[in-house]
Amino acid sequence: MKILALETSARACSAAVTQDGQILAACCQNSGLTHSRTLMPMVESMLKNADLTLDGMDAVAVAAGPGSFTGIRIGVAAAKGLAFAAGLPCAAVSTLEAMALGLSHLEGHLIVCAMDARRSQIYNALFEVRDGALVRLCPDRAATLADLAEELRGDPRPKIAVGDGGALCQAALTELGVACALAPARLLHQNAIGVALAAEAMAAAGQLVTAQELLPVYLRPAQAERLRDRQKKESGT
Repeated sequence: MKILALETSARACSAAVTQDGQILAACCQNSGLTHSRTLMPMVESMLKNADLTLDGMDAVAVAAGPGSFTGIRIGVAAAKGLAFAAGLPCAAVSTLEAMALGLSHLEGHLIVCAMDARRSQIYNALFEVRDGALVRLCPDRAATLADLAEELRGDPRPKIAVGDGGALCQAALTELGVACALAPARLLHQNAIGVALAAEAMAAAGQLVTAQELLPVYLRPAQAERLRDRQKKESGT
C-alpha cells in the first residue's frame, strides 16, 4: 500500500511516502517557517522529484494530534484537501504513536513520548517494545511531569524520552529521581515517516476514514476557547 503522509504537529514540518514498509520519498524542514507556507510546496516537490503522483497513492495520512493547535489544523486541512482531490481514504494517526515508531528497535524499553503542552503539562503516551513491535500502555493524554514521574517510579524497564518535549521530559524525570535517557537527535523529533508507517498498520486493521470524517485530535481546548469560556463565566453570560 502506497501512503502519502504529512506531519505538522510541532515546529518541524515533513512529508513522506511509504509502500509496504519501505520509504519511497521523504522531506523535512525545521526552519520555523509557518507550515501554511512550506507544507504544500514540500509535498509537490517531493512527489515530482521521486516521480510519484497523488493519483498513485492509496491513502493520505496525517498526524492528527495531539500537538500545536495551528499546526494540526494546517496538516488535517491539507490532508483532507489532497484526499478529496484524489478520492482517497485517510488515516488519522496519533502524533505520539508515530514518533514512538522510530524507537521500535529498542526491545524491552519503555518509550516515553512527550510534546510540550505548556501550562506545566506535556502531551504523553507510553509504549513498550515487545518482539520488535510497539505495545501501547496508555491512551494519549495531557499530564504533568510530576504525575508522570510518580507513575514511572519503580518501573524497572529502561526508559527513553522522544518527541519535541523529550528533552524537557527527560530532564524533569531525572531531577525527580526517575532514570530516563533521551532519544538521539536524529530520532528525537516526530516525522512523516512514522506517520506513514503507523497508517499502514491502520489500513491493515481497517481503520481508514473518509476525507469528510477526518478530524483533528486536540486533547484539550485551544487557548482562545479557554479565554472565551473564562470571559463568559466572568460576565455571567
